[in-house]
Amino acid sequence: MTTFRHPFVAIVIVVVMVAGCAQGATSPTQPPSPTPVPTPITTPDAAIARVLLAEKRLAGITPRNLEAIGQASWYEVAPASGVGAFVVTVRVGWGDCESGCINEHRWVYAVAPDGTVTTVSETGERVPDDAWPGSAAVGRTGIRGTALAGPVCPVERIPPDPACAPRPVVGAMIVVRDASGTQIGRGTTGADGTYVVEVAAGSYVVEPQPVQGLLGTPPPQSVTVVDGFAATVDLAYDTGIR
Repeated sequence: MTTFRHPFVAIVIVVVMVAGCAQGATSPTQPPSPTPVPTPITTPDAAIARVLLAEKRLAGITPRNLEAIGQASWYEVAPASGVGAFVVTVRVGWGDCESGCINEHRWVYAVAPDGTVTTVSETGERVPDDAWPGSAAVGRTGIRGTALAGPVCPVERIPPDPACAPRPVVGAMIVVRDASGTQIGRGTTGADGTYVVEVAAGSYVVEPQPVQGLLGTPPPQSVTVVDGFAATVDLAYDTGIR
């Protein structure tokens, strides 16, 4: 057994032993965790959602509907090869859109599998502030729109007759469903044909219900809702007048 005759030597040895134990107990510094890789973009809904995140003023834009009267703004999504996962075409129109819109602006985006959005082309005039789909919907998350019924006159007139403009549909029930088909919310159109359904951000299907006295009911429409905006889904009912 070793006997320490000098108290100073004993104290130094104890300090060194404690320091050594403390150093051995300390874990080495770990490198920071890498940034998670975004989920691959595999669906059209995911592709348009990425575009809306990049340009929030497009919030509320709906898929192109060739049968819709006066659809000012719309988007189309197509699979891409070599450019990215999807190609998204977006159009914003304004100025007498009941007759086809006098002005328009178009974008073509490539959305890569990792979620990167690249502008392939952009054409058209500068979009006025009040022509953006999300311009009147900032601060309220949900779906809004106007239901109109037409035609009102049996013969289309050129130039268009204001008396023959589509009329508001009053009391139409609008059902909103999620991707599984579950009803998330519903609203009823007012005297001016407008409705609002508040839902959380996400992808939904707007399902107009039949209205007594009107021959045709608009088909269901898919829509992506961005947080802080009310997506616009306008609805065209058919009066049956020919």
